Amino acid sequence: MADNGAPAAGKLWGGRFTGGLDPIMTQYNESIYFDRAFYSQDIRGSIAYARANQKNKILTEHEFAEIERGLKLVLKEWQDGKFIIQPGVDEDIHTANERRLGEIIGKEIAGKLHTGRSRNDQVATDMRLWLRDQLDQLEEYLVDFLKVISSRAEKEIEYVMPGYTHLQRAQPIRWSHWMLMYGSFFASDLQRLREVKKRVNQCPLGCGALAGNPFNIDRDAIAKELGFDGLIMNSMAGVADRDFVVETMQWGSMLMMHMSRWAEDLIIYSSGEFSFIKLADAYSTGSSLMPQKKNPDSLELLRGKSGRAFGHMAGLMMSIKGIPSTYNKDLQESVEPLLDHVKTVGDSLQIATGVLSTLAVESESMVKSLTPDMLATDLADYLVRKGVPFRETHHTSGQVVALAEKEKLPMDKLSFAQLQGVDKRFEKDVMGVFDYQKSVEMRSAKGGTSKSAVMEQIAAVKKALAGQ
Repeated sequence: MADNGAPAAGKLWGGRFTGGLDPIMTQYNESIYFDRAFYSQDIRGSIAYARANQKNKILTEHEFAEIERGLKLVLKEWQDGKFIIQPGVDEDIHTANERRLGEIIGKEIAGKLHTGRSRNDQVATDMRLWLRDQLDQLEEYLVDFLKVISSRAEKEIEYVMPGYTHLQRAQPIRWSHWMLMYGSFFASDLQRLREVKKRVNQCPLGCGALAGNPFNIDRDAIAKELGFDGLIMNSMAGVADRDFVVETMQWGSMLMMHMSRWAEDLIIYSSGEFSFIKLADAYSTGSSLMPQKKNPDSLELLRGKSGRAFGHMAGLMMSIKGIPSTYNKDLQESVEPLLDHVKTVGDSLQIATGVLSTLAVESESMVKSLTPDMLATDLADYLVRKGVPFRETHHTSGQVVALAEKEKLPMDKLSFAQLQGVDKRFEKDVMGVFDYQKSVEMRSAKGGTSKSAVMEQIAAVKKALAGQ
């Protein structure tokens, strides 16, 4: 059989292999073109690991100093865009950095860097370090979004609009109350994110390939240098675990689910049939055929990308669910979806913040969409306050609705005599029920749509932002 290529010389794993890889297998196997995103984390982890090996006398002070010097030069090459990837040789970021280190300081010293370490614990460390930084950035984006929600809710608290169930007009609410429904969802997402960060920030470095480190390396010192909160205490778990990736995607999928619902409401509210809001030109596009169109593409993309985010999570869970312990190459499939997931969620939060910061509220259209039949429950509540059982008042109010439909009149245009014809317990003050501002102010219990209740909700969002 013809040789498919040169022996696996230069590979971190090449010692026992004499034959070359199929060129397609080389491309299929390598991850350098996406895991290079971890270049700085890989170098940070290598310096911390080398320092621990210097303390263990595996490296001399001179050897450690050279490794640290060389790795900082490699880091600068990446930062300056001057690092040259060698296709077919640099199969991943670890190989690339170590290969370049050897070129700078010599292979004899560079070859000692990996003592007692495996790419299994190395990649897990790189991913956790990278993800920790990314989750800090996502938290900032989410906090910014929640600040806009709470700020607009406070500023625009006077606006009253229809509230909906089943996409049917139900009861009057404040526009701020609608915003704070999603504020509540996103505040919960913020709390969940902070919990996820704690589990991401655990150190696997020093676990080796799976069985641990044979040189009694000080893992606590490594974790402290790298800013981890603690250690993964089982070496097999350290290299096998990708729960931190799955959990991040579960968190991101839930956030994007909320984002999708938020976007759907605004898409509806921006339509000509509603005209409750108007999107800024910066977050809209036109039609190639119909010049009058202004399409809410930003919101539609947010809605669409929620499916993409969920797909990342579901796909990775299917990749992981059947693999045996500990490290298996399947786990490489956790990297690309993680990179795209984090970018998708981060971009979406920034777009959502931009949309909400710049949209215009058409409060007059909101008021025009309010109709007296939405006060049917208020009419029932009126009789409740007269001592009538609610089940009875509900039926009575329904009769008033039916009468208004029969007479083709809005409920508030029925005469007092007509109302008394339905129920003699109606008194002349019943006409005061037909007041939308009064209706929203009556719902003053915690969580309601009165001004005081909405202000309490704003305060709750602000507490969540402060981590309380």
